[in-house]
Amino acid sequence: MKRSGTADLPLHYGTVPQWLSERMTALGREIIRAIVEDYGPDEVLRRLSDPFWFQALGCVLGMDWHSSGITTSVMGALKRAINPLSGELGIFVCGGRGKHSLRTPQELMDVSGRTGLDGDSLVRASRLSAKVDNTCILDGFSLYLHTFILSRSGEWTVVQQGMNQDTRMARRYHWHSKNIRSFVDDPHTAVVGKNQGLITNLSDSRASANRNGITEFLLQHPDTQLRELRRLTMPGPHQIRPEHVNSKRLGAVLTLAYEKQYREFTDVLLLRGVGPRTIQSLSLVSEVIHGAPGRFDDPARFAFAHGGKDGAPFPVPLKVYDESISVLRNAVNRARIDRSDKLKAVGVLSRLTMAIEKRHEPVADVNKVIRNEWRKSSEYGGMTIKGPVDP
Repeated sequence: MKRSGTADLPLHYGTVPQWLSERMTALGREIIRAIVEDYGPDEVLRRLSDPFWFQALGCVLGMDWHSSGITTSVMGALKRAINPLSGELGIFVCGGRGKHSLRTPQELMDVSGRTGLDGDSLVRASRLSAKVDNTCILDGFSLYLHTFILSRSGEWTVVQQGMNQDTRMARRYHWHSKNIRSFVDDPHTAVVGKNQGLITNLSDSRASANRNGITEFLLQHPDTQLRELRRLTMPGPHQIRPEHVNSKRLGAVLTLAYEKQYREFTDVLLLRGVGPRTIQSLSLVSEVIHGAPGRFDDPARFAFAHGGKDGAPFPVPLKVYDESISVLRNAVNRARIDRSDKLKAVGVLSRLTMAIEKRHEPVADVNKVIRNEWRKSSEYGGMTIKGPVDP
């Protein structure tokens, strides 16, 4: 079994305001539709299993760039966005937070009844992935969120999150069914986050003797087990700072937004009236759809698409956010109707960003960019959880 990685996040409480939740669902829907249109449903699962891409997606959707709430909010938005279109997209999202996670087996059986997939096998995979992260890996994090995303081909991804009340941190675990080997023999391919020291990890291949010993122990008579047991028992910053962001890449995005040649390209896309600030956001949205894995090693950069609900790095620009949704929705719809190049044209945004990086090597002053966004925030319909931003 291939686990794609883990991520540690500061534990934050609170809810996502409705004005942002609705937009997260709308933009998430169009991003997933665009990926399915160009790459197929299984590619959506692969990307969701990448902790860096997942973090970049959350930033583009306007969530706090590295808080624990990004997992719950993004998966909730995607479940609302995808499931009503599951017949069209070929993707199904099961489970969720708390009591919703307990419904995962029944939801998987319901999906299998409609698709002909092996429901028992899917339920087993769901339970085992949760058991490994909650029981085999004794890292102090207790699972409270479990989502199981699958495609009509039977491929699946698990995104689940655990909580450590002592350190006030959350840890997110990503699983991907591709290249199945074993649930308990080296499932990790990466660990993203602060090393918190040695842990007991029975899913490590070096723990095979321990696993075998546990199995053998459980086969012994209870009296023998009891004798053996008696013998054996004699701590992040929240605000985005310059060091969090690849300034060269952010500089390329800003250069892309203001270069004359790019404004001419928007005319080709029939995007008249959409200003350079929206193009800045769309270039980051496009990268989430089309970017290569290496483009997501600094997910905080993607917070510069639509800000964050807590005002970090700046308030959510509602006018820009709504334009991003509208442009992407129209591009996907037009591509499906007449097989035009509208959706591919959106994909050019990410390629132009990389081309500018190579040509100019622009470096952005992150603090200056943030100050400028705050200065224009009311013009863009800036909003935080505290309400609209005053002029």
